[in-house]
Amino acid sequence: MKPKIFIDGEHGTTGLQIRQRLAARHDLDVLSIPEAERRNRAAREDFLKSADIAILCLPDDAAKESVAILEGQNSTRIIDTSTAHRVHPDWAYGFAEMDKAQAERIASARLVANPGCYPTGAIGLIRPLVAAGLLPADYPVTVNAVSGYTGGGKQMIAQMEDPSNPDYIAAPHFLYGLPLQHKHVAEMKQHGLVERRPLFSPSVGRFAQGMLVQVPLFLEELNGAPTLAKLHDALASHYAGQSIVEVVPLEESAKLARLDPTELAGTDRMKLFVLGSEGKGQANLVASLDNLGKGASGAAVQNMDLMLDA
Repeated sequence: MKPKIFIDGEHGTTGLQIRQRLAARHDLDVLSIPEAERRNRAAREDFLKSADIAILCLPDDAAKESVAILEGQNSTRIIDTSTAHRVHPDWAYGFAEMDKAQAERIASARLVANPGCYPTGAIGLIRPLVAAGLLPADYPVTVNAVSGYTGGGKQMIAQMEDPSNPDYIAAPHFLYGLPLQHKHVAEMKQHGLVERRPLFSPSVGRFAQGMLVQVPLFLEELNGAPTLAKLHDALASHYAGQSIVEVVPLEESAKLARLDPTELAGTDRMKLFVLGSEGKGQANLVASLDNLGKGASGAAVQNMDLMLDA
């Protein structure tokens, strides 16, 4: 019998992307609620309880409601793509490459919290260096990032693409999260293994999909004042043996004149770069990924496959 998958919120941006990824799969039975019934609690409850895995593509409060519907019912496993459970101790964090044991944790979990797109890049850069003893846990981490506008969902897509929209955004690039209270900071701190709240400055560019996440470092403030090569070695060692996260060779990175945030648009991979000039005491660590790929829908499908293979 094929596993039954229900995408709760399949008509949103993340849900639609997941639905497209599953459309060609013949090994799954994808349950689909009619759009007109998506707010019908009884209908949603039936679909949720009929599924082997429910993928929640909902705002935080609605995701919590779906989880509450399934409380005490252990037959349905859950992947939540909202921010509601990303730092909850009972939920496995759905970044499979985060450390060597994480894929197994996801595979055996009933409750999996899909990571945010920005935190996937930030944690992917920070955590390996903390684990290797190079980045002090109390280092004042700064994260700067630019994302494609699809990360803002249907509302922002309309604001960026439809000039007739009264809230049309004409800017080619803009900063937001100006009060430094972005909802992704908590998971960056917890899963990045840092003690201080990272300073996070996000922005959006006039491109649909793609993302660059930067973590600049003063090397003399790190343990042992490591070289660029030592930082690269720590990242390469951490991600050895898997095919999703690529640590770009230093020699290749040194030849780059620019980085394109759309390079990995349409893929479910992530590339990490160690940039700078050896001996100058500074490094800029950069993650490139698709905000809807490894940063959202692609990660959810990866986590689903891990759970089904358990």
